[in-house]
Amino acid sequence: MTRTLAFPAAVPEAAAKYFGAEIAFEVDPDDLVQDLEAGRTDGYVVVETRAPEAFAHARIPGAINLPYRDLTPETTAHLDRALVYVCYCESTVCNAATKGALKLAELGFKVKRLSGGITAWIAAGYPVEGDGESDKATGIRCAC
Repeated sequence: MTRTLAFPAAVPEAAAKYFGAEIAFEVDPDDLVQDLEAGRTDGYVVVETRAPEAFAHARIPGAINLPYRDLTPETTAHLDRALVYVCYCESTVCNAATKGALKLAELGFKVKRLSGGITAWIAAGYPVEGDGESDKATGIRCAC
């Protein structure tokens, strides 16, 4: 038996349920950049969940900074509960986006997470803004 099939694939119905749920929780950088570049920003806000220093260094254009450690009913009172908050952090090895999305969801907000974080965003060649050096990839770190 191959290692690939050592564990059988799920039946199509179970796979559809699983992958449908996964997409409900995440958005990929390509879909997000296409929406941003086309000006399709109604219904969601991009949220950097790392520390303010990381946000200042390099961020997705138009993102707001809501460090996950600071999310409380008081600090989120001004947020629009009708919007979806797309949380991102450094990469797949940083879980600030997951922590931020969890806190926002616990506070009653609709959330998604950006797959791969800003590292995947930059690796794909998508635009960033901030006060870092001309090479925005320099200094990208977890910072949570």
